[in-house]
Amino acid sequence: MNEAKIIIQARTGSTRLPQKMILPFYENEGIFSLILKRLTSIIDKNNIILATSTNENNDVLTDIAKEYGVNYFRGSENDVLQRFIDAANEFNAKKIIRVCADNPFLDLEFLNFLLDNFEKSDYDYMSFMTSNGTPTIKTHYGFWAEAVTLNALKKVKSMTDENLYHEHVTNFIYANPNDFNIRFFNIPEVIDEHDDIRLTIDTQIDFDIQKEIFNKIYKIKPDFNAFDVLTFLNENKEYHAIMKNEILKNQK
Repeated sequence: MNEAKIIIQARTGSTRLPQKMILPFYENEGIFSLILKRLTSIIDKNNIILATSTNENNDVLTDIAKEYGVNYFRGSENDVLQRFIDAANEFNAKKIIRVCADNPFLDLEFLNFLLDNFEKSDYDYMSFMTSNGTPTIKTHYGFWAEAVTLNALKKVKSMTDENLYHEHVTNFIYANPNDFNIRFFNIPEVIDEHDDIRLTIDTQIDFDIQKEIFNKIYKIKPDFNAFDVLTFLNENKEYHAIMKNEILKNQK
């Protein structure tokens, strides 16, 4: 069995919300710090890698990684596919769990499920999808990671030079399912029936509303899961309209 490693994609140079990784989100902690705090509570820190760019603005992220004792790799700013390949090679990661750091509500139980299933499988790519067949990485939920082999990423690199696929890392794989061995798990129906949940951070409105939600949930249950978040949102329906509007403005 090949032990998979968590590779977290993060940088400070967001065009829509600069510095979103380090802006105070819960008390004085930013979302990147909180992601590391949550991940290191269930994953060996030696199996966690920050993949950021060589831009000096990202020094603050590598400093946070050092504080948590996790590994880091610095590579291309825009060719994120190459950055992942290089990071995986550097730390001998044949299997990768890709985490996007702008998803503060990442569900760690689903991550463990994905990790366990991927480590004992021969799939090139594994993740979750909605009932209409949309990979969750292309949705607004923000609950799920995705799993991919290093060999699959190298295959993507050999098959395409398109900037889209080099920026979004795994997009080429699920866009070309006949070229890869892929496994999707269906997301729970109680989540799937919602088209008004957006828990990924791209804009100031995203940040402000999710900061408010996170603070209310995290204080009560630091080890929350997606169902806890769903329960909270169903009890506080005023958030749905705001998130629905942001989904319409930020189509993936």
